[in-house]
Parts: sequence; C-alpha cells; structure tokens
Amino acid sequence: MKQSTKLYVWLLAVNLFISAFTFGGGYIVVPMVRRFFVAKKHCFTEEDLVNMAAIAQSAPGAIAINLSALAGYKAAGTLGASISCIAAVIPPLVILTAVSAFYKVFISNTVIVAVLKGMEAGVAALMVDLIIDMCSLILKKKSLLLSAMIPLSFIANFILGINVALILLFCCLLCILQVLCKKGKTK
Repeated sequence: MKQSTKLYVWLLAVNLFISAFTFGGGYIVVPMVRRFFVAKKHCFTEEDLVNMAAIAQSAPGAIAINLSALAGYKAAGTLGASISCIAAVIPPLVILTAVSAFYKVFISNTVIVAVLKGMEAGVAALMVDLIIDMCSLILKKKSLLLSAMIPLSFIANFILGINVALILLFCCLLCILQVLCKKGKTK
C-alpha cells in the first residue's frame, strides 16, 4: 500500500475513533488530536495545534469538525481534510440517530443516566487539562499582553458576565494592535 493511502486510512480511522469517544464538546477533541497527531504521528507541532484550535473555535460550525478538518489538511492536504471531516461526522450522526429513536428508553434508564453523570466528571477533567496546557503555551511566549489576557478574560466572563464573543473580539483587536505597533516601531 502506498504511503499516502496508509495516511488516508489512518486519518479515517483516527478521526472515527476521536469522534466516537470524545463526549462533552469540541474542546475535548483537542487532547485527543494532540495525542494522535502531535505525540504519536508528529504531523504538526503543539503550537500548530493551539493555532488550529483557535481557528476552529473562531470559525462557524462545530469546533470538533473544524479541528478535524484543519488537522487532516495539515497532515494530508485537501483530501485529508475531506476524509477527516467525513470521519468526524459519522459517529455523532449514528449515535444521535440511535438516541433520537430510543430517547424515552435512554432517559428513563438509571444505568444510562449514571453513565452520563460519570462522563460529565471525565469531561471536566479533560477540559481542565486542556486549559492548563493552553495557558502554559501562552506563558512560554513571555508576552505580558497575552499573559494578562488569561485572568482578565476569565474575570470579564465569569465575574462580570461579559459575552464570550465580545471578549474574543476585544482580545483579537488587542493582538492586532500589538502587531501593528511592533511593525510601526521597526520601520
């Protein structure tokens, strides 16, 4: 089998796996993508992953699908992105179809309700891990502005109740201004 065919089969399998076993939202996909694409296969760097996660969050659509497409593209171009998108959509489509068909049975089953509660705790742990990793990458850049954005964004949303979209927009504008100021100083 050609090397590219092996890569496409791997992309299909890994994205099916990630999509089937990541419950709790798009951010839970990031540690799985890190494990398979960065740590095991070395398709891209940790910093590339953080950048892709930011783009996936900012672009319209589900973060998990967007990140799968970006990871597939980075690993194998346009065909890799297509394969990754299709593989990322199949498990939720199948699972939601089954849950919808048997919703009353699922919601009244105490074992399933208990499993879902357990999954909530696991998802929370994965989100904390992701936040710690993202913060450490930001702090490694040794940028006062980026480092200050972390607690200030948290305070703005959690304490002051400012909309997340406004916070993201403000942070983006600040970074753009910082880049423009640095370019102005170098001229």
